[in-house]
Amino acid sequence: MAAEKIILPSRGTEASASPRSGFNWSLIMGAAFLMATSAVGPGFLTQTTVFTQTLGASFAFVILVSILLDIGAQLNIWRVIVVSKKRAQDIANELLPGLGFAIAGAVALGGLAFNIGNIGGAGMGMNVLFPSLSPIAGAGISAVIAVTIFLLKDAGKVMDRFTVLMGGALIAMTLYVLFSTEPPVAQAMYRSVWPEHIDVIAIVTLVGGTVGGYITFAGAHRLVDAGVTGQEALPQVNRGSISAISLASLVRIILFLAALGVISQGVTLDPSNPPASMFQHAAGNVGYKIFGLVLWAAAITSVIGAAYTSVSFLKTLHPLIEKHARAFIIGFIVTSTLIFCFIGKPVALLIIAGALNGFILPVTLGTMLVAAKKKAIIGSYQHPAWMSLIGWGITVMMAMMSLYTLYNMLLK
Repeated sequence: MAAEKIILPSRGTEASASPRSGFNWSLIMGAAFLMATSAVGPGFLTQTTVFTQTLGASFAFVILVSILLDIGAQLNIWRVIVVSKKRAQDIANELLPGLGFAIAGAVALGGLAFNIGNIGGAGMGMNVLFPSLSPIAGAGISAVIAVTIFLLKDAGKVMDRFTVLMGGALIAMTLYVLFSTEPPVAQAMYRSVWPEHIDVIAIVTLVGGTVGGYITFAGAHRLVDAGVTGQEALPQVNRGSISAISLASLVRIILFLAALGVISQGVTLDPSNPPASMFQHAAGNVGYKIFGLVLWAAAITSVIGAAYTSVSFLKTLHPLIEKHARAFIIGFIVTSTLIFCFIGKPVALLIIAGALNGFILPVTLGTMLVAAKKKAIIGSYQHPAWMSLIGWGITVMMAMMSLYTLYNMLLK
C-alpha cells in the first residue's frame, strides 16, 4: 500500500507488526480495542441500561448467550479474512460477483446511521462535562478531534493508542460506578443460567450491536491493512479476536451490574436518558460527570471505528476510494456531523440500526464460512471443522432470531 495516500503507514512500515518479526502486542491490542470500542457506543450504553431495567437479573442470560455467539462469529470471520489476506467484501465478490458490493453498501450505510448517533453522543457527553457547550458545539469539537487523528502522519498507530487509552478510561470509570451500587452479583450469576425471562429481541440486538454490521470487521480489516496476514498470523488473530469480544463484554457486564445495583434499590431510570439516570443515582453529581466522560469516550472511539471500517468496505467500489482513503474517512466523519447538526440525532434510527445489524451478520458470517472451503481464497489453510460447525449454527440461529425480531418490529 502507498505510504501517504491512505491513513495507515505502508506495509513496509508496519510489517514489523507481522508474525514474521514476532508478536506485536501494541498492534493486536489496538485492533482488539478498535473493534471493542466500535461496539461500545451511545447505543450500547442505552441498550444495556434499558434491557437491564426491563429484564432485571435475567439480562445476565442474554449477555452470556450473546458473548458465546459473538466469540464464535468473530473467530470465524477474523481467521478467514486474515488467512485470505483480503477484506470481507473482496472475498464476497470472489464467491459471487456483486455480493461484495451489496455487503459493502449495506455495511457502510449502517455505519453512517450509527455514526450520526455516535457524533450526537459525543456532543451530549461534552454538554454534560461543559454545560456551557451545546450538544451541537460538542459534536463539532469531537469531530475535529477525530478528524485530527486521521490527518496525522502515523494515523494508524495514533488510532490504536487513542482507542486503547479511551477504552481503558471507559472501563475504569464504569468500574467506579459499579462499586458505588453494590449490585446483587449472586442473583445475576444464578439468572445467567436460569433466567426468569428469555428475550430473543434483546439477544439479536446485543449480538448485532457487538459483532453485526461493520463492527466485527473493524479489527480484522485493521490487521489486513497492517500486513498481519497469512496462516502464521493465526495465533495473533485468535488472541486479538477473543480479546476484542472480552473487552466489549467486560464493559457490558460492568454496566449491567451497575444498572442492576441501582434498579435493585427500587429506582426507576429516566426513560429520556437511562444511562445518565443510572450514573447519577449511583454516584450523585460526580456520577453524572463520570457519565459525561464515559459517553464521550464511548462515542468518540465509535466515531473513529465506524468511519475507518465503513470506508475500508467502500474501497472495493472504486480505486479512487482506495487511493484517497484518508480523505474519504474524514468526509465520512464530516458528513455524519453535518447530518446531526442540521437534522438532529435519529434516536430511533440508532436503536433500529442495532437490530438490523443482526440481519447483516448471518449473511457476512455465512459468506466467510463458504469462503473457508475455497482453496482459491484461503490456499492450503484448513479451517477447523468444529469452528465451521459452530459458525453455521450461529448463522442459522441469528437468521431465525432476526426473522422473529423483524416480525415483532414490523408486523405486531
